[in-house]
Amino acid sequence: MAVQTGPKPLLDEELEQMFALIKDADSVELKLTVAESDQRSTVAALGMDPLEAEVRQVFFFDTPELALSERGVVVRARRVQKKAGDTVVKLRPVIPSELPPELRSSPNLVVEVDAMPGGYVCSASLKGSTDNREVLRVATEDRPIRKLFSKEQREFFAAHAPEGVGLDDLSLLGPIVVFKLKFKPADYDRKLVAELWHYPDNSRILELSTKCVPTEAFGVALEGKAFLRKRGVDLSGEQQTKTKTALDYFSQNLSA
Repeated sequence: MAVQTGPKPLLDEELEQMFALIKDADSVELKLTVAESDQRSTVAALGMDPLEAEVRQVFFFDTPELALSERGVVVRARRVQKKAGDTVVKLRPVIPSELPPELRSSPNLVVEVDAMPGGYVCSASLKGSTDNREVLRVATEDRPIRKLFSKEQREFFAAHAPEGVGLDDLSLLGPIVVFKLKFKPADYDRKLVAELWHYPDNSRILELSTKCVPTEAFGVALEGKAFLRKRGVDLSGEQQTKTKTALDYFSQNLSA
């Protein structure tokens, strides 16, 4: 089921579906995006130190018309400050119990439910590692896109991409500069992750998240909401998805 935007209550049927997905997932990531008007106050309220953030460059690959996105396929590569880069081929939405057993047993596959106010989605992400320099070479059109991805990822892509669309047929959509901060606020027992995405039009998305095992999801969600409310963080704002915002922006620019 696709992510819904806005703080709408989930219906009983949707809650039942979410319970079933969470039960078979590897992890749950609870997310909240903060309106631009509230970002500075949220950073201050949670005691975030920007100097401790890790810098990343995020590159997406799709057709100019976003044919992959329409099929629920996301292809991404990242350059990470002072670390190895990484890649992912992601499919969403998925039902974990319907994934092929050989794929489900892969150590590189992560099945995760992303939940935010008013919506949720379950995804299957086949991950890989790469060198930051290799991502840069692909970004400068000096190397084929397929070279960034493992054989396992290429097969996963081919199984779900639109017919006739190969990795080397895709356009580069990016990069997005991202600052990622892992931190533990005072008076809260869990670590939080803050990601600030800077888009070329100077707009920003600030996302707060925490991950947990499926059996802890609802307890962690309730505790997290109570903590954020206590710190004055607005939980009622319209929710944005980082990936969709990036794809829409760069697709429009390619068309122009």
